[in-house]
Amino acid sequence: MGVSEVNNRAAAAWQSQGTPPSQGERDVSQDIWEMMKEAREKADATREKFQSLKTKPRYGDAPLEAYARLARAKRPSEVNAAAGYARRQIARLKAAKRTDPDNAKRIQAAINQLQKAVNRAGKKNRELERERMDKARQEKLAQEKKSREAQRQRMELRRKQAARMIRESGYIREAEIDNRMQAQLSATRMELQKQAQDLTASLQPSAEAVARQYAAGGAPAATGEVPVGEIDLQA
Repeated sequence: MGVSEVNNRAAAAWQSQGTPPSQGERDVSQDIWEMMKEAREKADATREKFQSLKTKPRYGDAPLEAYARLARAKRPSEVNAAAGYARRQIARLKAAKRTDPDNAKRIQAAINQLQKAVNRAGKKNRELERERMDKARQEKLAQEKKSREAQRQRMELRRKQAARMIRESGYIREAEIDNRMQAQLSATRMELQKQAQDLTASLQPSAEAVARQYAAGGAPAATGEVPVGEIDLQA
């Protein structure tokens, strides 16, 4: 066995057991380790404080507001205003998607809901126009003393309006469910990402261990290199 291999095994044993070969090496290593530990703790505390103060974006609120405005709209101008709000939010979220890639999937889900709101606004405008025509027909029948037909027309108009309102409340419910589901999926993705990062960190040598070994003058056991000034005595 050569001197290099003996030194490498000794360094590896010291690293695994945490016992330095000399008092001077232990003091240097301990000072470096304490400094790195303190710096890491300060960095972790600063990051946690920043995360606690940082307001998390609520991307799912935009579709809920768009559908609420659409449900309240009773005239075409109000429907168009709700559709305009949805379009502005789509543009805003597309920009946010480029700057917040961690929440890209959740942002895209909100964009999809807003696009549905725009399409449904167009549908509501067509329904309001048909309802306006039905009401005009009903009033004309009433003027012509055709009370039975006017009554039937009025009941049919109310049925259509009730069906529309139920459908619009369903839109809001759909957006609420999708928002909760996307929040759960986002939390799951973040947790899996954190676990992957922790696993990667656990498989790599810690900075403290490298600092200890460097301060002690030891070489990594896996390198197999002969340190300068040492002679391999193995034949």
